[in-house]
Amino acid sequence: MKTLELFFFGIYPYIALIVCIVGCIIRYDCEPYTWKAGSSQIMSKKDTRLANNLFHFGILGIIGGHFVGLLTPHGVYALLITSAQKQLLAMTAGGAAGLAVLAGLALMIRRRFKNPRVSKISSFGDKAILIILIAQVILGLSSIFVSARHMDGHVMVALGHYFQSGLLLDTFGGYAGIADINFIYKLHIILGFTIILLVPFSRLAHAISAPVWYFFRNYQIVRARNQRKKAAGQSASKGVL
Repeated sequence: MKTLELFFFGIYPYIALIVCIVGCIIRYDCEPYTWKAGSSQIMSKKDTRLANNLFHFGILGIIGGHFVGLLTPHGVYALLITSAQKQLLAMTAGGAAGLAVLAGLALMIRRRFKNPRVSKISSFGDKAILIILIAQVILGLSSIFVSARHMDGHVMVALGHYFQSGLLLDTFGGYAGIADINFIYKLHIILGFTIILLVPFSRLAHAISAPVWYFFRNYQIVRARNQRKKAAGQSASKGVL
């Protein structure tokens, strides 16, 4: 069991990241037309907008929270909050975002499996990735109840140290601090890296090329067609006069 854990927490993360990066490059280069979310909204619009909004806004909060929470050195956030306060913040904010994602995924799964038209055009991978994602969210929400048993924040510090050690290519050193944590956390980490590994082989790949630049572009003035015709007519009439 110890050897298996050393593999999953010491070697597997790098395998997942390498497969994700190389796989995405190959897919984008060799099969660029598959690099898309593959919207099925044309088949059925029922609950689509609600499900998408719940999922995407929730997942942005979760990803952002994990990056900041796990990769911010202890000495940095300790200037503002304690480890216990950080844990409480992660439990409340992460719980809210997790519930939003859970609701969004539940609607997506019902639509993929129950709507005949949508189900017919959905591949096995489309359905499987939704099941994997909802399992990951359930594990994440379950970890909140485990965290409630120890509110001193020491597990949060250990998890942060593990991921920060991973960036320094020392996951084995970081693993020593999480070797004895609850298995819910461990399953959550392993499944998280599995999702990263599956990115090039699923519709999740489109998230890498999300148009983030859209939020920073200059404003554009958009006019309706009838307004343009009206403006053109007024210009023409002025020219005649």
